[in-house]
Amino acid sequence: GQTLVSGQLNSGRIPTPTMLFLNVAPDARSAAMGDAGVAISSDVNAIYWNPAKLASADKDLGFAISYTPWLRNLVNDMALYNIAGYKKTAKDQAFGFSINYFDQGLFQATLANGTSAGNFNSKEYALSLTHARKLSNSLSLGINLKYINSNLLGNYQGTSGTGVAMKPAQTVAADIALYWNTNSEKNWKYTYGLVLSNISGKVSYGGAEKNFIPTNLRAGVAAVKEIDDKNKFTFTLDFNKLMVPTPQSIDANGNKVGTDPSTTSAIGGIFGSLFDAPDGFGEELKEITTSVGAEYLFNNTFAVRGGYFNESEMKGNRKYFTMGVGFKLDQKYGFDFA
Repeated sequence: GQTLVSGQLNSGRIPTPTMLFLNVAPDARSAAMGDAGVAISSDVNAIYWNPAKLASADKDLGFAISYTPWLRNLVNDMALYNIAGYKKTAKDQAFGFSINYFDQGLFQATLANGTSAGNFNSKEYALSLTHARKLSNSLSLGINLKYINSNLLGNYQGTSGTGVAMKPAQTVAADIALYWNTNSEKNWKYTYGLVLSNISGKVSYGGAEKNFIPTNLRAGVAAVKEIDDKNKFTFTLDFNKLMVPTPQSIDANGNKVGTDPSTTSAIGGIFGSLFDAPDGFGEELKEITTSVGAEYLFNNTFAVRGGYFNESEMKGNRKYFTMGVGFKLDQKYGFDFA
């Protein structure tokens, strides 16, 4: 007796992979710069943004803990936690690790009639090991290997009639990254980054349905203007695209147009995601998000940051400004807020 709510239709054909916590900025520096970080100067959080940068890090050792209260204006028990560290074992190579834990808080499952089916603590996490190495004075290569686990409802047995219980989804994934530093002696220095992250197979939460994880392509450039030895400006620009299939459209005759994600393999989805939008290449361009950021570092101690994130109105319409500050103490310890 219920009518369909048309607002639930994905009219913009927004790609909808699972485990989207993997694409949430875990650190305050890049979060303050419009979620841009693939090409800016290296620190321990390069493990997330571009692991290749670790090979050119100034410090031989780094460690960070980050906390992000997520959707805090809606709920008070969701947060993203990140722990990361690295060690350079030689001048041209480094090893690192990270733990990315997303606590979605208490979730109440309900039956079709609205009665409670129990409370569950939903949580997801990714464990990463990193290796970065310089290929030349200018070019570095980095690789992350990850174990990812998404436990939304535990082993909850639904009432759909299928008799299949839900289960945590888990997989192994990889990131591959490049970082190019021009090493210029000019007034402006440019760095470039390219990362394909979360390369993996499809995952299941129980039953026959398989889900894509958010395989992601990110490319960016950063420009640094050194005023003197202790003061500098950084400007950065990132482009970002989910490498998962675009949902199908339905024509006037009710026929589906485009690639069927349910029958597309993970690798086929990655390569096909550049050309599978029903409205052609113009729609593909709308799936690219843009991050613009700036940072001013004063006396190598205090940093002021700002940025802007933009997404097509058709593909999610996320548009927001960001800002933040950073402090360094004795060039060893730091605090960042965004």
